[in-house]
Amino acid sequence: MVTSVFAVLIAFAPALVWLAFFLREDVHPEPKKWLSIAFFAGALASVPAFFLQWGVQGAMGIVGGGALFLVLAFAFIEEVFKFLAAYLVVRKNPVFDEPIDAMIYLVVAALGFATVENVFVMNGMASMRASFGDFLAAGTPLYTLSFRLVGATLLHALSSALVGYYWARGLAWPRLAHLAQAPAPASPETTGRGGERTVDAGRAGRAAGKWIAGGLVAATVLHAFFNYLVTMFQETNLIYPTLFLVAAGFFVLVDFEKLRMRGGPEV
Repeated sequence: MVTSVFAVLIAFAPALVWLAFFLREDVHPEPKKWLSIAFFAGALASVPAFFLQWGVQGAMGIVGGGALFLVLAFAFIEEVFKFLAAYLVVRKNPVFDEPIDAMIYLVVAALGFATVENVFVMNGMASMRASFGDFLAAGTPLYTLSFRLVGATLLHALSSALVGYYWARGLAWPRLAHLAQAPAPASPETTGRGGERTVDAGRAGRAAGKWIAGGLVAATVLHAFFNYLVTMFQETNLIYPTLFLVAAGFFVLVDFEKLRMRGGPEV
């Protein structure tokens, strides 16, 4: 019992480490209340995602299909539910007032999602150990935790950060481009009550939707390719999936920097 509880507690460690790392990217820290809500929303999103994956796997067993499709489908399902968790929490929320917030809340929701996975993995490993000493032995749950720290948990954070970047571009950057254009002939669609130029809400919404869809596709590819590398190399040589995540992390940090430079209430 003690071992099982300990396993659950340390399952939170990877998320806390990466949470502290990524929150440093936000120069205007978000309210802890809403960060917590986003985290638990991501955790809850893992439940329907799991059942949908289970259903897809069952259907594939009936109709037949390739492993590649299953890997892509699982990755896509997880990316969609992580996005929905953050979207439903902050889209109409006044705290969602900067482009970088899209990446921050997506990362937080993703870490909540990953924590639930960690709990099941660590609790399952702990159930196979008879004592606390065995639990700490090499090759036992702490080894699994270290792999998830640099592997699956970071993967969830990076892939969702990518979706958040695309979401921010879809929401904020078309408006900036619109305001930078030369004045166009006035029309009811482009002119407000005071004569100021406005953004067509329908057009902006469609543009944001396209960016989000593109982000989900990119995140799915990232997610699926990492899973492929892990499957190929198992635990014999994790350097390849690790290097892949390091490279992906570099580009995500560049994306954070781009949005941080935008700053301001533009979402």
